[in-house]
Amino acid sequence: MTVTAAGTPKPSSPENGSPDDETLDTTVDNSDVPHAGNPEGAPSVPTQESADVRQLVDNLRRTLDGRWHDLREYAREKMDDPELLPDPSLTLEQTRERTFDHLKRLADLDFAAAGFRPEHGGTGDVGAAITGIEMLGYADLSLMVKAGVQWGLFGGAIENLGTQRHHDRYVKDLINLDLLGSFAMTEIGHGSNVQALETVATYDPQTEEFVVHSTTPDASKEYIGGAGQTATIAAVFAQLVTGGPDEEPTGRGVHCFVVPIRDESGADLPGITTHDDGYKGGLKGVDNGGITFDEVRIPRENLLNKYADVDADGTYTSPIENENRRFFTMLGTLIRGRTSVAATAGAAGRKALAIATRYGLSRKQFEAPDADHEIAIMDYLAHQRRLLPLIATSYALAFAQNEVTNELHEVQGGPEQNPDTASDGDDSRAGRQRELEALVAGLKAMTTWHASHTINTCREACGGAGYLAANQLSIMRGDIDVFTTFEGDNTVLTQLLAKELLSAYAQDVRGLSTVGWARFIADMARDVFLEKSAARQVVQTLMDSSDEDTEKSELSNRGTQIRLLRNREDHLVRTCAQRLRRATEPDADAFEVFNSAQDHLLKVGQAHVERVVLESFVEAIDNCDSRAASELLGKVCDLFVYSLLEQDLDWFLMHRHVSVERAKAIRRGVNDLCADLRPHARTLVDAFGVPEGLLTVQMTPENRPDPTTV
Repeated sequence: MTVTAAGTPKPSSPENGSPDDETLDTTVDNSDVPHAGNPEGAPSVPTQESADVRQLVDNLRRTLDGRWHDLREYAREKMDDPELLPDPSLTLEQTRERTFDHLKRLADLDFAAAGFRPEHGGTGDVGAAITGIEMLGYADLSLMVKAGVQWGLFGGAIENLGTQRHHDRYVKDLINLDLLGSFAMTEIGHGSNVQALETVATYDPQTEEFVVHSTTPDASKEYIGGAGQTATIAAVFAQLVTGGPDEEPTGRGVHCFVVPIRDESGADLPGITTHDDGYKGGLKGVDNGGITFDEVRIPRENLLNKYADVDADGTYTSPIENENRRFFTMLGTLIRGRTSVAATAGAAGRKALAIATRYGLSRKQFEAPDADHEIAIMDYLAHQRRLLPLIATSYALAFAQNEVTNELHEVQGGPEQNPDTASDGDDSRAGRQRELEALVAGLKAMTTWHASHTINTCREACGGAGYLAANQLSIMRGDIDVFTTFEGDNTVLTQLLAKELLSAYAQDVRGLSTVGWARFIADMARDVFLEKSAARQVVQTLMDSSDEDTEKSELSNRGTQIRLLRNREDHLVRTCAQRLRRATEPDADAFEVFNSAQDHLLKVGQAHVERVVLESFVEAIDNCDSRAASELLGKVCDLFVYSLLEQDLDWFLMHRHVSVERAKAIRRGVNDLCADLRPHARTLVDAFGVPEGLLTVQMTPENRPDPTTV
């Protein structure tokens, strides 16, 4: 199907709600759940959906669901239960117990099997594993984190960094929850800078044991999910120190070890000190805590040895000679967790928008001129501008997430994609993996920032009703907050993506220090940039339909929109490289050069991921087999682009990528598109497919508590 680039639309009338395209008519209020702030005694509005609207919702949902549509439908059926929602009335201990009960419910449904290869007791469906975790974002983020730690992080470390001996010993039990684990990477003193962790595992050839020790107070593992209460074992990242016969013990870099931390009664094992972090800003159902090691001895076999091993005599061997490359190869196998965080955050943002949009369609505020009825707040342009651009961005990010999940499935989805050894050669698979790691970093940052902003905006858009814990948004706001910093701080991840872009994914610079990296990149030719841009036939066709001078093409032309974002990215990459070139000058302070350009570097990462997200949206529209759905998606895509341009108008104007007149047209375009999409607001959020049982809110008079009993 050919994409029809939507032109700048004409606003529809809020009074009659009729769109210009009758094939997209959603003028009938199809509400079917209680809404916030209904006037006292107001009658409920019955569901009156037309068959056309239901079909449109189904087609949009099918397009959004992507490759794992059947799994999403299965999850919706199993999750359509308000009991899965957080209960704010419970104590900390009760909440944790309830979350664990729900985790066992997932285990009974064989939820975790997709994340493990068939020979280890799973199904090896990587995409299904990520999609399953994503769907938990519609329910309880504490449950998602609990499942992610147990099966994604701890289980993923065993699966991807261990070998047969570890798989045989641990995988079956961790899948069925007979073994509860934690993922002990972050320390008080080091989070993003994993290579500088201070926990040390020193090999003792006399006993054939590793001695795990927290060398400083800052080496204490902290904020570790499961460490506070439930985990009996941990995947611990520590600096490996060993030496063979007649060889002095030498640091070999960060490796992962399996370390028991509690006995069957829940007591700390000798040399282990754990503590509970208690109440946090959110995620009440997750028992985060800390772990300190005091000369803890573990067998030599507890080293997860897929990428490196230590013989009985202390001899160190690895199929990857370069320490930096080995480190990044190990971490690269764990990007599934970061991908899942992005996916789940996107789901949480979509749920918040479903709640706030339904509220906005039913909540009335002030009488219309010369009328005896009040106006729905969604009919106000200010309210439309609050929510509709966020809905558009949520669509865009969902399509980009689908592509990333599909790519990760192809890279890691089976034995043929998971060689047990890695070489120093820069083969196509290694390059594909590195590009994916960089994109996942950028998408995680963009999606979690978007989700955090979206949920807070939705809370405000629902006024006082949105502040009630029973209506979920205030709980979701607290729970989503940490998503911007765990599994990688968003600022650091955006910088990581930019570094990869500037180095053209060159393997030679991976793991270099700031000084070494800046000096390398300063000498690189910039012509490689465009070669690394995504090569999509549909995108190229659209760009061919627009003028290279963006001022000479209609802003509604999809090719012009893509070209504007590509031009911005190319400009930023080239000018950032020029700034970093100063690092090669005599007596230059390479760190000062890098530090002074950090804002520019972050802008590079932002521009790249926004361009990739747009191209994912374009691809999704092209693959949509419903005319009505693709036309509506075209308008949603326009709003996504116009709002992106509006947010960055100062840059586009300052660098003369748009004229003043075009800048004014962009602002007008956002208003017009909001008006045009207003009649479709309910349709768009219904297509997210949030189970109705998880949208349960207590906002109507009959659901409000009796104030005399409070």
